[in-house]
Amino acid sequence: MAGLWPRLASLVYDAILLFGVVFISTYLFVALARDAEHGLLRFVFQMYLIAICGTYFVFCWTRSGQTLAMKTWHLRLQTVGGGLLPPERALVRYLLAIPSVGLGLGLLWALVDPDRQFLHDRLAGTRIVRAETIL
Repeated sequence: MAGLWPRLASLVYDAILLFGVVFISTYLFVALARDAEHGLLRFVFQMYLIAICGTYFVFCWTRSGQTLAMKTWHLRLQTVGGGLLPPERALVRYLLAIPSVGLGLGLLWALVDPDRQFLHDRLAGTRIVRAETIL
């Protein structure tokens, strides 16, 4: 199992990386829609950004089990059995992580969880482990 501090550092690093992705995605959306502040377009814009971020995470988790931040901190996401996540489980983990991380409950859960897992990992049947480095 990976320690709590490297997992939190990876979370912060992923947020910094996603800032650029969200910035460019927002620019493209606003350039086409001209308005994303009111009504239905605001909702569509929010779902668009959730989908953009979800695509990044699901792609990385199913391809190698690692986002760029996780590679930096030598972490890997895997199923409880040790395998790569199938797309469905990666999507479930992402959707569970939105409220878990957004509200902070999943992070607080890690303080009382016997394995120090985040709540969304416990619910999705996943875990973050130290990645083996290859020299």
